[in-house]
Amino acid sequence: MVWVSAIVVIDRSTRAQVERVLDARLVEAARMVSSLLSDHRIKLDPQGRPVAVPMPPSSDYKRELSCQIWTLQGLLVGQSGAAPVEAMSSPGQTGFSERMIDGEKWRVYTAVNQRLGLRVSVGDSIAVREGLVQAVIRSVLMPAAVVLPVLALLIWFATARGLAPLDHLAAGLRARGASDLSPLPDGPTSREILPVRRALDALLARVRAHREHERDFIAFAAHELKTPLAGLKMQAQIALRAEDEDTRRHALEVMERSVTRTDRAVRQLLELARVGQTEAGGTPARTGNVARSVVTELAFFAEARQVTLRLIPGPDGEVSDGLVLAVVLRNLVENALQATPPGGTVELHTTPDTIDIRDGGTGIPDSLRARLFQKFAKGANRDDGTGLGLAIVRQALDQIGAEVEFVMAEDGHHARVHLHPRSGQGLLTGEA
Repeated sequence: MVWVSAIVVIDRSTRAQVERVLDARLVEAARMVSSLLSDHRIKLDPQGRPVAVPMPPSSDYKRELSCQIWTLQGLLVGQSGAAPVEAMSSPGQTGFSERMIDGEKWRVYTAVNQRLGLRVSVGDSIAVREGLVQAVIRSVLMPAAVVLPVLALLIWFATARGLAPLDHLAAGLRARGASDLSPLPDGPTSREILPVRRALDALLARVRAHREHERDFIAFAAHELKTPLAGLKMQAQIALRAEDEDTRRHALEVMERSVTRTDRAVRQLLELARVGQTEAGGTPARTGNVARSVVTELAFFAEARQVTLRLIPGPDGEVSDGLVLAVVLRNLVENALQATPPGGTVELHTTPDTIDIRDGGTGIPDSLRARLFQKFAKGANRDDGTGLGLAIVRQALDQIGAEVEFVMAEDGHHARVHLHPRSGQGLLTGEA
């Protein structure tokens, strides 16, 4: 379409320019003949009329201009040898005109010499003009006609060569199995295809991480729910078969504890799944509001364990995702409540950059420190936990770019969340 449009433009512009040049030639020729007549440079007969000079016949006479000289009274006094017999212009006609002569169309310019009383008409055949225009257009378009196939071949070659790496990449992806999410194989890569490879590798890594997370979630759920469900079934059978009230009551108490543990495990598994699938760009929130909501939510749990839970508010800070921070604080506070003996106190101190959770526990055992954030890692004396709390905390902290530090101080054990850490190394297992 571009080349067709170019040909149309070239045809029209060339035609207009050639015709303008040919018209200018007619004007100049007519004025030149009139000037020669005025200067007596054209031979005159005894009566003072121009003498017609016959032109010898020529096979290319149609390419020459034709000239007629008329008196103002309409008498032909001279003409060129190639001029037609019939008048090329009407009496009284001046300037440009077109006229049919012997079935052929002519383009004529007529100039009047008032001093000599003569009218000079110079014209050429439209057919001759058209042939000249076509010759000029062909001379312009012929190089393009030769270059166009070569250019098309070069474009095809360059496009095919440029798309070859993409075709190779597509073939490699088609040959992969549905479960193969490994990075694309290394090899020479063109500069144009490199961003595509990098984007695909990043996408495969994200998909791989999500699939691993899903597999882990299923494994964690099966691992964590299998034991309490089996215990519930066994205690239910004991309660059904028990003949004395004490045995039945004991079985029901065990069932209640098992249901509570299972409920917490299910909630933590769901939190783990949600944190693992959360994309960046959550809802910002004030840290004081998040801490207050967590304290309110866990007040019943603290009362059941006979532990005092209170918030010591300070200047508010802001976190990029309030829901993720709530998951972090909920799990840390639950751990603190479980580690604090009855009658103790758990406090939340908030500042713009930190949230400090202080409990009355004995701190983290050395045997647990190396695997502190592994899933299902629990202390030897912690049969009521799931071992998922700190694993959830680690994923959630990574999500909002925060860190946690565990410190054993004189006033008790601290779990300090740094919302805007200065180091890039992490303070996950720090100890004062």
